[in-house]
Amino acid sequence: MTHPLAVRAVVPGSGFVAGCVVSTWLDVTPAGPVAWLLLGHPPPRRPGETTGSVEEGLRSIAAVMGLRRVVERVPYVGERLLIRGPITALDYGHPDCLLRLPDPGPRWRAHLTRGGLACITLGLDSMPLGASRDAIDTYIRRSAAAGRALVGATGVRTRW
Repeated sequence: MTHPLAVRAVVPGSGFVAGCVVSTWLDVTPAGPVAWLLLGHPPPRRPGETTGSVEEGLRSIAAVMGLRRVVERVPYVGERLLIRGPITALDYGHPDCLLRLPDPGPRWRAHLTRGGLACITLGLDSMPLGASRDAIDTYIRRSAAAGRALVGATGVRTRW
């Protein structure tokens, strides 16, 4: 059965994901720590890139990883994070490349290496580069309310 979010079979490669906006943070809640990984894309800026092609690439990533709309139950999408030394990467479903994350910090990494999960949130709307924490919160709320945020829970893979 085809994933309802799939729009093409090919997951975008390193050129596309190199342009993605990635943000990580750790929330400390009464229930314990929650690691977050936000993935999005700025407005089109590369030759041949359009709003439609960017969304198509993001939807392909979401489909391959098994992400679902925020209003649905958050699915566990497998162990998609890789942590080795100073490198943290996301297996986003491409057969030949990973998405290297900006350094998420020692507390985020420790939470995951101790068996904690991260919530991947993929936003389909354009996300500004260098957004503040307040701007990111607003972006997530707006995207979730409009059905344009997709989520999944993931953990750390023990093998590359």
